[in-house]
Amino acid sequence: MKKDFYEILGISKNASEAEIKKAYRKKAIEFHPDKNPGDAAAEENFKKAAEAYEVLSDPQKKAKYDQYGHQAFDGGGGFGGGHGGMNMDDIFSQFGDIFGSAFGGGGFGGGGGQRRVKGSNLRIKVKLTLEEIANGVEKKVKVKRKVQAQGVTYKTCSTCNGQGQVMRVTNTILGRMQSASTCPTCGGSGQIMDKKPANADSQGMILEDETVSIKIPAGVVDGMQLKVSNKGNDAPGNNSIPGDLIVAIEELEHEFLKREGENLHYDLYISLSEAVLGVSKDIEAINGKVRIKLEEGIQSGKILRLKGKGIPSINSYGSGDLLVHVNVWTPKNLSKEQKQFFEKNLGDINFTPNPEKSDKSFFEKVKDMFS
Repeated sequence: MKKDFYEILGISKNASEAEIKKAYRKKAIEFHPDKNPGDAAAEENFKKAAEAYEVLSDPQKKAKYDQYGHQAFDGGGGFGGGHGGMNMDDIFSQFGDIFGSAFGGGGFGGGGGQRRVKGSNLRIKVKLTLEEIANGVEKKVKVKRKVQAQGVTYKTCSTCNGQGQVMRVTNTILGRMQSASTCPTCGGSGQIMDKKPANADSQGMILEDETVSIKIPAGVVDGMQLKVSNKGNDAPGNNSIPGDLIVAIEELEHEFLKREGENLHYDLYISLSEAVLGVSKDIEAINGKVRIKLEEGIQSGKILRLKGKGIPSINSYGSGDLLVHVNVWTPKNLSKEQKQFFEKNLGDINFTPNPEKSDKSFFEKVKDMFS
């Protein structure tokens, strides 16, 4: 049993013409194929909404439907149980102006006439050091891209007469329906190639090397893709636009620093004597060396946080930190005198481990790092 047209659009029988139109537009946007690719149920609902609107938007058809229901159109020039013989092109052609710019243009699907053809995108990979990522960099890369050869000329497509679309008229039980589709000859550009030089390919293109400047902002991450507009391949036609250049970022490993998001990690190894007596050390930071002071009796595993010495945020929310991990190096080879010194102090209270409450465990330090 067919569903009631008013129920399909979610309106009452007393709905005004404007309310009917508004309800249909809402349903059409909800179930539009561009919003629900490959969803057969959404396409079916889209057609049902179009069928309901076809009847309820026409005062004469609406009056018949209000009096006789679906029977008013069974067998004698109505929808006859399908969707009025209407396919997607029919719906777009007949009702496309109702959708407005909800999906970015003058309606859906087949509307619009001649269109600009865009060339294909190119993809390259750019390797960056950690210093380049931290500071941002401008890279110049050589790209081999397709461009229109000099001497290529175009003429108006004879199939669509330069319109970019071909119109077709079909007879349905509702009468003659007109629909538009992209021209198969010119691909919608309205032009076909007239002349080309001998060195050009079948589309009038040649390969050329071009040096492209790429501005890479600070804070990019490995695997991120940047787009340089109009630096991809050209497309045929006088009114075509080039594709884009897609730049994939590859981060090179640093010799001393390890990256974790916007934070940097540095392993600092100190001797047992330095840990006992305290010492000042120069450590590697992203933009040169930084001197830090280690207190007397510093413990192995201590983490020192240098604020703002990490990687800038890609969203301009400041910079991360540099985390210095202190590792006390235990000597493996000692002289006889050195061994005697440690043997003598084995039972000394100053050499007995006595962690204070402020000395966090390893797991607490890891927890702090990620909090």
